[in-house]
Amino acid sequence: MIETIIGIDGMMCDMCEAHINDAIRRNFSVRSAKANHRKKQCVVVSEEPLDEAEVRRVIGETGYDLLSVSSQPYQKKGFLGLF
Repeated sequence: MIETIIGIDGMMCDMCEAHINDAIRRNFSVRSAKANHRKKQCVVVSEEPLDEAEVRRVIGETGYDLLSVSSQPYQKKGFLGLF
C-alpha cells in the first residue's frame, strides 16, 4: 500500500474537499481519499503509486492549484494490539 500526500491550494470549505475527493476517486483506483482544506492537502491510500503527471492533470482540471506530490509506504495508524 502507498500513501500519497497531494498539496493543494485554493480549497476553502467542505464542498471543496468533496470536489477533490470525488475527482481522485473517479480517476484513480484508491482505497481512500481524504482532502483537508485547512491543511491544504489530500491524503490518498492506494495499492499502486499514483502517476504524478496524471495527478497534476486531474487536480488542474478541478480548478485548484497543485503544490506538491509525495509518496511513501502506507503505515496503518492506531492501536497495535500489543500488551
